Amino acid sequence: MIEIGRKIKQYRLQLDLTQEELAQRTELTKGYISQLENDLCSPSIATLEDILNVLGVTLQEFFAEPKREQVVYTPEDYFVSDNGSGTSTWLIPDSQVKQMEPIILTLKSGEQSSERYPFEGEEFGYVLEGRLELVAGDEIYAIDKGQSFSLAGRRQHTLRNSGETECKVLWVTTPSNF
Repeated sequence: MIEIGRKIKQYRLQLDLTQEELAQRTELTKGYISQLENDLCSPSIATLEDILNVLGVTLQEFFAEPKREQVVYTPEDYFVSDNGSGTSTWLIPDSQVKQMEPIILTLKSGEQSSERYPFEGEEFGYVLEGRLELVAGDEIYAIDKGQSFSLAGRRQHTLRNSGETECKVLWVTTPSNF
């Protein structure tokens, strides 16, 4: 059951309005607003629309169920795609609507990622297993298990497995753009 009065009060407080100010703007009494916020009475649809209009909320927004943000992701949420000759495991499937985008890049010996073209943002990586080379232009950086890298997105580059065993990298970009 929706507590209409409690929700009205939340919206009113967000706008830093007193009960008296809301009453004046809706041509209702302060006592009525108090009773309404304490769920001691129910407004007519017309009265509720007037109150919500002052609060800047539509009926649809007011009665919509709040979406619960997913906080924990499990392997069932992940998906895998090709990345160069390796694979990317997408750890947060809706990351394209977030500010960061984490993946696990897996490269077998000799494999490399797709070329990363310049973008506005940053990248971070942490080598979970194996050995990696970050190739940016003429520069090659060797990165071993337990080491990390960070670089500006404006640098075109690729990652390649320079070791004899599989390499896994936790790779994060911000904003999301894999």
